[in-house]
Amino acid sequence: MENKENEILELFGLNFNNLSFNEALDKITFLIDCNKKIVIFTVNVAHITKINEDPNIRNIYYKADLILNDSQVLYFASRMLGKPLKGKISGSDLLPALCKVASLKGYHIFFLGGRNNASHYAAEKLKQTYKSVQIVGTISPAFGFEKEAYEVDKIIKEINKVKPQILFIGLGFPKQEVFINEYRDRLNVNLIIGIGASFEFASSIIKRAPKWMQDFALEWLYRLIKEPKRLWKRYLFSNTLFILLFAKMYFKKVFRQNKNKL
Repeated sequence: MENKENEILELFGLNFNNLSFNEALDKITFLIDCNKKIVIFTVNVAHITKINEDPNIRNIYYKADLILNDSQVLYFASRMLGKPLKGKISGSDLLPALCKVASLKGYHIFFLGGRNNASHYAAEKLKQTYKSVQIVGTISPAFGFEKEAYEVDKIIKEINKVKPQILFIGLGFPKQEVFINEYRDRLNVNLIIGIGASFEFASSIIKRAPKWMQDFALEWLYRLIKEPKRLWKRYLFSNTLFILLFAKMYFKKVFRQNKNKL
């Protein structure tokens, strides 16, 4: 297990756990086996811009136990800034990987979230792939459920009743992060992880970008083409703000380097 201090990389206002995919998987498994209670957030460009403009969301991220890079754009940007992240660790890749680990370790899993009953269909597909995986419950709650205390209480009771070790939450950003922060102490699970639209991808309700587009930091473009009405505003504003944030950091780095040469 890597030393915690060597693992942390401060970048874009967050302390990333700078891990490769396999290192992250090993660390998560180790922490579950040690009966630790942890929250994981995976971060992309839209998250970075929101975190830098909204102190409430930023404070929620500060409370997470693991912060992982979920963006090839952030990966390339980090290298240009001289603070290289080891790679991309997306929630959509962690979902099947942790299901595979759970099938071998006997962990119980619960799915919360997803549009159009996506969590149920994702569970069915993953059970076909990993025959012994124990997905002990799925809930795709109605829109706005988090505003009704009764609905939230009912969901928490249902999750706690089946005692899962892993809880995947796919409510979209920042709703899932706010929900996790609000109720993490009431959820009797080892691992809570926010995974955005991963249930939709795993269920094939939404097709994920081809691997080459993921590798070349174009997954956002593929999603925009597929869902323009829902995503155009997010990507227009978040990408523009990120470019400005990155440019500011990059030119600060260049200025420091030139100053040191004098």
